[in-house]
Amino acid sequence: MSLPPAPERFFASDNFSGAHPRYLSAIERANSGHVMAYGGDAITKQATSMFQELCGTDVDVLFTFNGTGSNIVALGSLLRAAESVICSEWAHIHVDETGAPEHALGIKLQDVNSPDAKVTPAHIIAAASALGNVHHVQPGVVSITQATELGTVYSVEEIRAICDTAHSFGMRVHLDGARISNATASLGGDAATFRALTFEAGVDVVSFGGTKNAMFGAEAVLLRRGVASDRSGFIRKQNTQLPSKMRYTSAQFVEALTDDLWIKTASHANDMALRLYNAVSHIDSLQISPPAVNSLYPILPPAVKDRLQAWNFFWDWDLSRSQVRWMTSWDTSPDDVDAFAAGVSAAFSEQ
Repeated sequence: MSLPPAPERFFASDNFSGAHPRYLSAIERANSGHVMAYGGDAITKQATSMFQELCGTDVDVLFTFNGTGSNIVALGSLLRAAESVICSEWAHIHVDETGAPEHALGIKLQDVNSPDAKVTPAHIIAAASALGNVHHVQPGVVSITQATELGTVYSVEEIRAICDTAHSFGMRVHLDGARISNATASLGGDAATFRALTFEAGVDVVSFGGTKNAMFGAEAVLLRRGVASDRSGFIRKQNTQLPSKMRYTSAQFVEALTDDLWIKTASHANDMALRLYNAVSHIDSLQISPPAVNSLYPILPPAVKDRLQAWNFFWDWDLSRSQVRWMTSWDTSPDDVDAFAAGVSAAFSEQ
């Protein structure tokens, strides 16, 4: 028996979706005449000011091309010689960046066992035992991802405890916010929530993701002044992340921050993931929990997995468990969700 018609959109990644029309319009409006390059334009100054207001503290803002590059710039701005980065075994910087931070910065990533993809104060305390030992790399930065690579989210209290512990040992804290918009939408849905999750909790540098949240190749690194290196701009250039025509990146962030579009698009993606959960959670063998953000991590029998992936592609996640990832995006529609859920139900009914 064949599966029903596949949905119009995929459930593989929020990277699969296109850019929001408002961001494309912002780029078009910015595309007028000659302006100063490399961030000397008025649009970049406006975007920088808006980010400083969002963060509620003195931050330097460095616009970049992509998430991996943002993380390299962020970590490079925090690290000193002979230092390492403590991160989850699931961390994007550890698993999905082809070793870029280690290659580009000449540093070591110390990944810790974390079934929920979260770093804890206990991990930091254990790593701190190496401090002062000349034969050991010195843990200098703690990197956390919000939302995590398993769709979990840190509470404000968890982030504050991580920052307090790290700072007590002289370490700095980096937050990989590829999906900080989704976490912000999930935990409060306003600028105050973002501040509480980041700089108010003690985070030193944030990689602020835009590309996964409807933007066209737009990312930013937000650096707390007085903590990050005063050579961050040089680190950005050296690692090929300095946009010459920066106005096109900056224009998108102006659009995002003007009326909280960045939160609205993330909220919609989160809502669609919850809709999908509600439509398929009756299938006990999926072993899924209500999503915190815009991703689900079901267990699929291999035959069902292969059939569904051929019908509407999605990524494998943990092959040892036959676990996959389903992800919604800013443009996922209720009809897409319902069609995908119908296909999943049909595939299981025919086992």
